[in-house]
Amino acid sequence: MSKKFDRYTSLLFLVIGAGFMFESRKISESAYGSNVGPDIFPFGLGLILVLLSLRLFYETFRYKETEREKISLDYKRFLIILAAAVLYGFFLEDIGYVIGTFLFLLVGFQTMERGKWISSILVSGLFSSGVYFVFVEVLQGTLPGFPAWLGF
Repeated sequence: MSKKFDRYTSLLFLVIGAGFMFESRKISESAYGSNVGPDIFPFGLGLILVLLSLRLFYETFRYKETEREKISLDYKRFLIILAAAVLYGFFLEDIGYVIGTFLFLLVGFQTMERGKWISSILVSGLFSSGVYFVFVEVLQGTLPGFPAWLGF
């Protein structure tokens, strides 16, 4: 992209991230049956967004003047991942976190790079199971479990 576009985008994301952090402090700090409050996740996402936008802003000063590459936009991949994200959010309660996240990641990995089924399945499965275990067992939070029709 261009230096000017990246600089303005980084400032916009800085404001959005700061807004997430500020507004997340208004959410209650604990939830019933959970040691992890609902304010932690939006605050963490806002912090990550602020840090990444600061990094992007810093990188714009290191651009060379001749760094103008024409980037072709890949609308097909974007629409596939957008549809997968919408379906993920819509069916999350019905199919559970582990299965939903596994399928979403698998679709995302295969959309970005076809083939490599074994590594895509392994990473998707380990990530979704690992995050579920850490959040539910270690942090004692709540996520949608497995669907009842599976018998777990």
